[in-house]
Amino acid sequence: MPQNIFEEIKKQDNNGVEFWSSRELAKALNYKDYRKFLNVIDRAKIACENSGEVIHNHFVHTDEMVSIGSGAERFIDTIYLSRYACYLIVQNSDPTKVVVAKGQTYFAIQTRRQENTDNLIEDHKRVFLREEMKKHNTSLMQVATIAGVEKYAIFQNFGYKGLYGGLTMQDIHHKKGLKKSQKILDHMNSEELAANLFRATQTEAMIKRENIQGQNDANAAHFYVGQKVRNTIENIGGTMPEDLSTPDGIGKANTRIKNNKKKKLK
Repeated sequence: MPQNIFEEIKKQDNNGVEFWSSRELAKALNYKDYRKFLNVIDRAKIACENSGEVIHNHFVHTDEMVSIGSGAERFIDTIYLSRYACYLIVQNSDPTKVVVAKGQTYFAIQTRRQENTDNLIEDHKRVFLREEMKKHNTSLMQVATIAGVEKYAIFQNFGYKGLYGGLTMQDIHHKKGLKKSQKILDHMNSEELAANLFRATQTEAMIKRENIQGQNDANAAHFYVGQKVRNTIENIGGTMPEDLSTPDGIGKANTRIKNNKKKKLK
């Protein structure tokens, strides 16, 4: 059997997303009885759920048209599987089969490669958004100063309190478990940075649009915008910013990006 049998049966949808058919994977793993293979899939689904993943994102039930001879066709139940689903399936398959061992190696390597790619994409997004935050925080400070804000730290805290459900900058710093020298914006993932960027840009726009003047009114505006952003996240079922994961420093993300560029040049 070719080493790359799992690569050969891989498919792609119209968006270029790769997937595998449960029927073809069962044959590749030498399961003659598809019903027994469904038991393996059930165990993989449990593992998927226990890992915190959404099952239907990785196991998609569908009807697939197949030929049954003499030109006739019929629909059969098939499950379209993500790479991660396949990885869980081979981990729950019969370990005495040589092909299963090959499958475990193949999907472990492919899953790790995808994780590395996803992590690098996240690093690029973080670095870009962090730079945008620097620019827009500077712009917001200038607009707030013109509006009469003298205590900018207090003004900033009102924005954070609105977005983070009453948490101040110091509270967020503590919740993230950061050292005194570390900045909270340097330890936000792209989702959290994007929420803060929206808070900053919309507060600046509101101060200009409504010609807001004075420390108190500016504070109130910043809190209001932060709260509105928070409400939007809640309404669409998103994760509250204070509950998002805390990544390593933005400097390390920059280093990984630079190292990856060096590898490509070799």
